[in-house]
Amino acid sequence: MDILDYAFMQRALLAAVLVGITAPAVGIYLVQRRQALMGDGIGHVAMTGVGLGFLLSANPVWMATAVSVLGAVLMELIRWYGKTRGDIALAMLFYGGMAGGVMFINLAPGGSNANLTTYLFGSLSTVSESDVTAICLLAAFVVLVTLGLRRQLFAVSQDEEFARVTGLPVRALNLLTAVTAAVTVTVAMRVVGLLLVSALMVVPVAAAQQLSRSFAATFAIAVAIGVSVTIGGTVTSYYQDVPPGATIVLLTIGAFIALTALATPLARRRARALAAAQAAGDPAECAIPATRGQETKVGV
Repeated sequence: MDILDYAFMQRALLAAVLVGITAPAVGIYLVQRRQALMGDGIGHVAMTGVGLGFLLSANPVWMATAVSVLGAVLMELIRWYGKTRGDIALAMLFYGGMAGGVMFINLAPGGSNANLTTYLFGSLSTVSESDVTAICLLAAFVVLVTLGLRRQLFAVSQDEEFARVTGLPVRALNLLTAVTAAVTVTVAMRVVGLLLVSALMVVPVAAAQQLSRSFAATFAIAVAIGVSVTIGGTVTSYYQDVPPGATIVLLTIGAFIALTALATPLARRRARALAAAQAAGDPAECAIPATRGQETKVGV
C-alpha cells in the first residue's frame, strides 16, 4: 500500500488507532454518568492550552494536556459545589477557553488562526514525531486507567451512593475520570480535532449499546468501532483529500445508524420468541436476568 510509504501517514495511522482505542474507552464511563458532552467542554478549554503552547514556544499537545486537566478538575469542583450557579460557571469556563485560545495564538510570534484550525478539526500532515510520542504516552495512561480500574469506575458511574457505601473513594474516582477524559481529548485533537472529539467518545458507545447491554461487550464493541472508523476516516482522508476529523465523525454516525437498523429487527425477534416461550408455559428460570454488573444505561 502506497499510503504506508509516507512517514506522515504512518504517524497519522498510529495516532488514529490510539484515538480509536482511547476515546470510546473513556466515553463509556461518561455515557454511564450522563456526561456525554463533557468531552466537548474539555475541548473548548484545551484551546487555551494550544494557544499557550504557541505563545510560549512549547509543545501544544503537552500544554493542552496540562490546561485540559486543570479545566476538568475545575468542572468537577463546579459540579460538586456550584449548585444553582454551576451552569453559568461552566459556560464561562468553556467560552473563556475558546477565547483564550484565539487570543494567545494571535499574540504568539508568527501565530494566526490558521495554526489553530488544524487543532480544531484535525490534520494528518501536521502530526509530528513529538506529537506521536506524546500521544503514545498519554494513550498508555488512558488504557491503564480505563482497564485497570474498570470495576471501580463502572460502580461509581452506575450509582455514586452505592459506590460510597461500599467504601470506594467516589470523589477521587470522579476526578480521575475527568482527568482521563481531558487526556483523551488531547490525544484525539491531532486526528479528529477539538471540536469533534466528543462525538468519537460518545457515538461508538451508543452504537455498541444497540447490540449489547453487557458492559464488557459494549466496551469491546465500542473500541472496535472506534478503531475501524478512525482508520477508515484517515485512509479516506488521504485518498479523497477530505478533512479527517469530519470524515471520521460521519463514519461513526453511519456505523450507529447501520447498527441501529440491524438491532431493531433482532430485538423484535427476541421479544416475539420470549413472548412465545411464556405463552407456552416455559418456566421463568429459562430467562437469564440481567444483573447489576451486566447492565449498561443508555445515557446519550
